Amino acid sequence: MKREMLKLEGMHCAACAKSIEKATGKLDGVYSSNVNFATEYLNIDYDENTLDREKIISTVAKLGFKAVYEEVRHANEEQFLKKKDEEIKKLWRKFVISAVFSIPLLYISMGTMFGLAVPKIISPDVNPLNFAVIQLILTLPVMICGRDFYAVGFRSLIKRSPNMDSLIAIGTSAAFLYGIYAVAMISSGDHHYVHSLYFESAAVILTLITLGKYFENVSKGKTSEAIKKLVGLTPKTARILVDGKEVEIEVKDVRESDVVMVRPGERFPVDGEVTEGKTSVDESMLTGESIPVEKNVGDKVYGASINKNGFVRYKATRVGQDTAIAQIIRLVEEAQGSKAPIARLADIISGYFVPVVIVLALLSGLGWYMAGEGVRFSLTIFISVLVIACPCALGLATPTAIMVGTGKGAENGVLIKSGDALETAHKVDTVVLDKTGTITQGKPVVTDITVFGDFDENTILQLAASAEHGSEHPLAEAIIKKAEELGLELKSSQDFDAISGFGIKAVIEEKSVLLGNIKLMRNNDVKLEGFESVSEKLAIEGKTPMYLAVNQKIAGVIAVADTVKPNSRRAIEKLTSMGISVVMITGDNEGTARAIAKEVGIERVLSDVLPADKANEVKKLQKSGSIVAMAGDGINDAPALAQADVGIAIGSGTDVAMESADIVLMRSDLMDVATAIQLSQSTIRNIKQNLFWAFGYNVIGIPVAMGILHLFGGPLMNPMFAGAAMSLSSVSVVSNALRLKRFKPY
Repeated sequence: MKREMLKLEGMHCAACAKSIEKATGKLDGVYSSNVNFATEYLNIDYDENTLDREKIISTVAKLGFKAVYEEVRHANEEQFLKKKDEEIKKLWRKFVISAVFSIPLLYISMGTMFGLAVPKIISPDVNPLNFAVIQLILTLPVMICGRDFYAVGFRSLIKRSPNMDSLIAIGTSAAFLYGIYAVAMISSGDHHYVHSLYFESAAVILTLITLGKYFENVSKGKTSEAIKKLVGLTPKTARILVDGKEVEIEVKDVRESDVVMVRPGERFPVDGEVTEGKTSVDESMLTGESIPVEKNVGDKVYGASINKNGFVRYKATRVGQDTAIAQIIRLVEEAQGSKAPIARLADIISGYFVPVVIVLALLSGLGWYMAGEGVRFSLTIFISVLVIACPCALGLATPTAIMVGTGKGAENGVLIKSGDALETAHKVDTVVLDKTGTITQGKPVVTDITVFGDFDENTILQLAASAEHGSEHPLAEAIIKKAEELGLELKSSQDFDAISGFGIKAVIEEKSVLLGNIKLMRNNDVKLEGFESVSEKLAIEGKTPMYLAVNQKIAGVIAVADTVKPNSRRAIEKLTSMGISVVMITGDNEGTARAIAKEVGIERVLSDVLPADKANEVKKLQKSGSIVAMAGDGINDAPALAQADVGIAIGSGTDVAMESADIVLMRSDLMDVATAIQLSQSTIRNIKQNLFWAFGYNVIGIPVAMGILHLFGGPLMNPMFAGAAMSLSSVSVVSNALRLKRFKPY
């Protein structure tokens, strides 16, 4: 299966998006086709043995739209943004020109009704033909400015995929053509038609809809600011070392294993590994964490992060579309381009909306005419129904909220990979947390040193670290690291012997040293002098005791444990306060698991769970009726992450875990689990508000335009007000979605 995103050009409304989606979805070999009206992208999955990209592009072209394949995503971002800016400026110019002609037209046509003075030369009573002709002359420039509505609208109608522009084109054309007929009748002497001119309706509708399109485009531009910011972070050039000389090249030309140089204050152009120098790096663009991270030789650095205070050289390891920032952009784009299940109802309605509206407009217009109302009255109804209908508001309701929501998540270090995940997360009532690397740091550290006899803590640690020197066992690494932190000199050891399952033996400065578990001590007849109670206490606290004996006598106990992350307890308290049940899952024994659970405030613990069984435990919770989110960081968590309703990967974890997950927490902070769920709740609430207004607007607006109030002696809707209301409905939906920009985790 091949997945591609094609940039679309020429879409004017949600019905356009639906027609492209429908046509491409019917092609042989297509698994799924999804058009996002807000982002203007076609996301399509297809079998490349059955179908090729050119066929997809030509299918879109037959509908009157353009699909563009971008070989290097965002390589031409500046040109794209410039083009968008020009489109917005062009819309504004069209509105200004239209308004310049529509305002005097409105004054001339409606002024006499409100007692306003009109020059005799164009007075409807004195010079009716002049009155009609001046309106025709003022309307023509507005029609020319709005020619795109007619080109797209009638073309779509001919291709049997009518859209919003089709409604506008039919409505305003009917008003304009009837106006020309009225002018002809006036010129032939039938002055009665002076009161049947519709030029002002056509012109003002086009003017208001152009203004609405302008505001809509400005607002839609704001919804994708997260992507623009991320793209703008990547440097355009990089300095690499070629034959010992510094050469500046474009970032897209950097290759793996190139040696890249970065000065203080500059951004890293690609991902890599430091080979020379040390510095601190601002990685907030990746993690949302503002505190700089220290980097030394061997440490990883990421493209778009900022080198704060040191000159470094590093070897490029990931370039182009493989860098962390490029993957984040891809994830955010895919999420913004995806659809939440809640959007399907709006999609179905948008697909049938325009044809239904045309039928309703014709039926209501004909119905009133047959009921004895005149042509003018029936035409008013016909035009009002066409113009007030708005599939755009329905089409924008979901994608705009998803765009802003996922963008806001990225700003907070929470990458939500799909609209599906965004919607499901708000229903979560149970969060399963893996212990190691999720609740805890995932790296053991020395927590306690208990001494016996004449030894002190530093001597105990020095002997233990010297004995373990060279070992790659995690417990040994913890002891060695602690000794290095305290600046203790490591002694050379002889006769080193690792005893599997027990510990080690070594000779250091002619002293026989034993370091290991209680079994090692007993097997070597070392008297523990009451140290068993110390061991039991440490075990209850979830720590691993390591005994040290020197010359067959107990010298002390070093406790090593995987410590809890600083925010774990606060995050669990937050989730609990949100009414979410928290479960800890671990392969550790019950004693250690309970100790960690107690420390962070978790009551429900699943211990001694083998990696292969984690997914089964999640399944059991789901069968009991729970909506489960699973958070983990390791390869062994991947099946459970995939099984859960929402899989949440800790950003410091493995690529496999992140691929299996629906949400990635870049900061590796459990507080962001609560943030992800809160963001989902806010976004879904926003979508429901948008859909309520979009549906409500059409449910109320269309019957009013059809004249239902008039049946009971109420007013008739003027087509100009219908046009204004239609434009405002789209703008109000996008504006409501933009309120999500104010989201803050609480």
